[in-house]
Amino acid sequence: MRMNTAIVGLLLMASALSARADGSWTAGERHGTTTVASASVRDAQHGDTLRYTVWYPAPAASRETALPIGPPAAPLFDVGRSALEAPLAGTRLPTLLLSHGNGGSARMMGWLGTALARDGYLVIAVDHPGNNGADEMTLTGSTLSWLRADDLRAALAAVQADPILGRHVDPARLGVVGFSAGGYTALLAAGARPNLQRLLAFCTAHPDDGVCQPQQEAATHTMQARLAAAASPALAPWIAEADAQRAIPGVRAVFLLAPAIVQAFAPAQLSALQQPVSIMLGEADTIAPPETNGAAAQAQIPHATLQRLPDVGHYDFLAACTAVGAQRLPELCNTSAPRARTHQEAVDAAVRFFADALR
Repeated sequence: MRMNTAIVGLLLMASALSARADGSWTAGERHGTTTVASASVRDAQHGDTLRYTVWYPAPAASRETALPIGPPAAPLFDVGRSALEAPLAGTRLPTLLLSHGNGGSARMMGWLGTALARDGYLVIAVDHPGNNGADEMTLTGSTLSWLRADDLRAALAAVQADPILGRHVDPARLGVVGFSAGGYTALLAAGARPNLQRLLAFCTAHPDDGVCQPQQEAATHTMQARLAAAASPALAPWIAEADAQRAIPGVRAVFLLAPAIVQAFAPAQLSALQQPVSIMLGEADTIAPPETNGAAAQAQIPHATLQRLPDVGHYDFLAACTAVGAQRLPELCNTSAPRARTHQEAVDAAVRFFADALR
């Protein structure tokens, strides 16, 4: 009886792997909202709404349509394709939480989210309030970066409560994915506690480090501006929680793309992480320099691996640029390595990593 059960299990696994290999799953997409109290202090309109996007495996017959970013007549980015509101394939699905970078969005990371959905994952991505490219960027959204982990927790809870999506979430197979500031968010979700003073001390000693400089998505959000905001009475209750534990229960694996703000974590916090961690970065990254971010994390985390991509910069992990985007946003679109190749390497690495860690 045991042997027969084992054989059946192997046949079912082989069938599932064949389904992925022959392209019988498409990427479904659904959207939702929930509320997060801290969103009201980060959002430009002081709303407490958190938007999230869910990608998941959908039947082959589901019709995928294009996912652009920008004006309909002249989109700036080509994210890929998905099938809006398609039915879900499968039952319980390994579940991934996805955090975008500073000034990014859930959709900007759709090239990765849809690929993982076609491989059998349910992917929950958020638009971090006050820190995403779909809304007005705010100084508080940049300053209160640790609250991003709360966004992931709230989105997970909302999806679990959803009458359609909820029964497909597998909390026993939970992973987290983060790009840039989203990498910092992923480490928070995995259990590393930040230290605001440690980051400040690092930036005081290394003011030219890319992480300590304002990004072009919010050029006025300098370190000085963020320190002034942090000292304001209005933010005092939130600043008091800056170094608090923000782990999301059940996170079993962490995949990081060009992680940033790693200097906010003391070595002891990173060395205490027990989950497997996979880090991919570009050697030409000046926004989140490898040696003070991804490589520093890999050196401290016990079960971490590091993959470096030659000639790849920070923004190469954004969605593919259209011709219009390349013309209007050369800083985000110019690249020395083909972006399609970089994306494929990232997708392949994520698929291999989560297959080992969660399946």
